[in-house]
Amino acid sequence: MIKNKTRHLFGDVKFSRKIASVMVAAALLALTSCAAVGPDYSPPQTKAPDVWNTVLENGMTAEPANIQILAKWWTVFDDPVLSGLVTRAAGGNLDLKQAKSRIREARARRGVAKSGYFPTLDTSGGYTRSHSNKMTKDSYQAGFDAGWEIDIFGGTRRSVEAADASLQASYENLQDVLVSLAAEVGLNYVEARTFQKRLAVANANLKVQEETYDLIQFRYQAGLSDELALQQARYNFESTRAQIPNLRTGVAEAKNRLAVLTGKAPGGIDAILAESCPIPVPPTMVAVGIPAETLKRRPDIRKAENELAAQTALVGVATADLYPRLRLSGTIGLEAMQSADFFKSASRFWNFGPGVSWNVFDAGAIRSSIEVQSALQEQSLIAYEQTILNALEEAENALIGYANEQLRRQRLLDAVDAAQKAETLARDKYRSGLVNFTTVLDAQRSLFSFQEQLAISDGAVTSDLIQLYKALGGGWESAVPGTETDATE
Repeated sequence: MIKNKTRHLFGDVKFSRKIASVMVAAALLALTSCAAVGPDYSPPQTKAPDVWNTVLENGMTAEPANIQILAKWWTVFDDPVLSGLVTRAAGGNLDLKQAKSRIREARARRGVAKSGYFPTLDTSGGYTRSHSNKMTKDSYQAGFDAGWEIDIFGGTRRSVEAADASLQASYENLQDVLVSLAAEVGLNYVEARTFQKRLAVANANLKVQEETYDLIQFRYQAGLSDELALQQARYNFESTRAQIPNLRTGVAEAKNRLAVLTGKAPGGIDAILAESCPIPVPPTMVAVGIPAETLKRRPDIRKAENELAAQTALVGVATADLYPRLRLSGTIGLEAMQSADFFKSASRFWNFGPGVSWNVFDAGAIRSSIEVQSALQEQSLIAYEQTILNALEEAENALIGYANEQLRRQRLLDAVDAAQKAETLARDKYRSGLVNFTTVLDAQRSLFSFQEQLAISDGAVTSDLIQLYKALGGGWESAVPGTETDATE
């Protein structure tokens, strides 16, 4: 019974439907015939240098970088522990989870912006009882309210453009976090291995120096050496032993940092790094490509460009407020004083029609808002250009750092070789009485210093290559569970 009466109610509004259809068609015509106000976005024309400023040497070439290798650069070191840590970080790092959450936020915001294309429909119903002058009255009411703001001047379209660009920027931010995360894991892993190697070097030298001290002590007790030599041997031994606690601290701090990067509490991955392993060795050849290729690959540059596109669209959103707003609205429903009359034809009511609103005076608020958004657009353009300069600087610094550190390492290898021979000769000659103990002392100090510098340089060469991979935009494929692959879905 109720269904039949409701159908009868809507059957009597055919005329209103025809008028509404005409208005909708007119609105759609106006929508398609009017261009959105505000500036249209066009990508900035940025010319990258043709070649790197740094001379490519020591294994670096200008050949195009292998995308597969660059995407997972850690695999070139053939270190399963490093690869495992990168995978762990990709699954547990909190900054990465936050970046993924920002993508979901941006996607939802785009949905909010797109909802402006469609009409809104509300339903309401109510019953009231009132009493006045010894009379009691009942009132029953139910109906639908519809409204639709026609996007004649493109304010909604610009809002959707901004939301789309912001969504893409959030996706590029995720890629940028991946690049930085992989590099941070690699750098801290190399730091841990470097401290372990330095600790091994210190322990090895400590053993030699302890043997020397025992020898001098024996000679002193036998009257073959003076106390000066004994105390020199002692402070040389104690000086080396004093460095070991700091090296252990360095190992622990690097492990703790790696644990946090993988989403674990400090100590959470100590078992993985308990065994001391060599510092990862870089490949002999590294293809770095040209600057233009690097700028296209880097997600931080793409993020900055999308932020510029979003801000350009927001200028149009603010500009649309200068123009009138056209809104179609209508209501259809039932209203009666008695429940028995609620579904009768006399209880029906409806109304519809267009409405126009236009801000005639606002003391310049809208134009000031446009100026604000225009200034923000200018700032976004400057930020984009600065991001490009920073990227080029980072790449150039990584190139020169990697090349020169390899040269330094080679010189240190030669120095260590010479220092080892000098230390052996000094001890032999001291035992033969040909030199005093100061010569042995200097030789052992030099050997320990050069060996420690070599261990640091070994780590620096690998770290510089990791920095280079990061500067080239490598490291965005880390097997992240649930990573979005298309920000425009």
